[in-house]
Amino acid sequence: MATDAQTSRTVVEKLLERLGRQDPDGIQELFSEAIDWQVPGSDALPWTGRRTRREEVAPYFTTMWPHFAHGQSKVVLERLVVDGGDVVLLAVFTHTAVASGKEFTTPVAMHLVVEGGRIVRMHLYEDTLTVAEAFDVG
Repeated sequence: MATDAQTSRTVVEKLLERLGRQDPDGIQELFSEAIDWQVPGSDALPWTGRRTRREEVAPYFTTMWPHFAHGQSKVVLERLVVDGGDVVLLAVFTHTAVASGKEFTTPVAMHLVVEGGRIVRMHLYEDTLTVAEAFDVG
């Protein structure tokens, strides 16, 4: 059964709101039990990689967030494209790496798939070289 665009938009808007208030448990509950999650990056960055289960979502954020200087991140959402269960976010992220003090900016595309009111897929596309260099691992 295909998910309608309004349901997909509502789920993703909840995701964005919970991301904004850094609510890892609230974010996690939006995901299906089995997920297709991919965040490319370096093995030196412990939050990157593949995840396949809902219970891996909150630890992603609680592992990642401490590596970014608190209160210094900026996310500019440029576009939200919804087509049935597929949602694509286009944004620009700016963060400061705690370990190096380097600020970095990367364009980001995120492909989410919503089925049955839950997110089943999240693939993040960003300039992984810029991120790695900010953390002195590139």
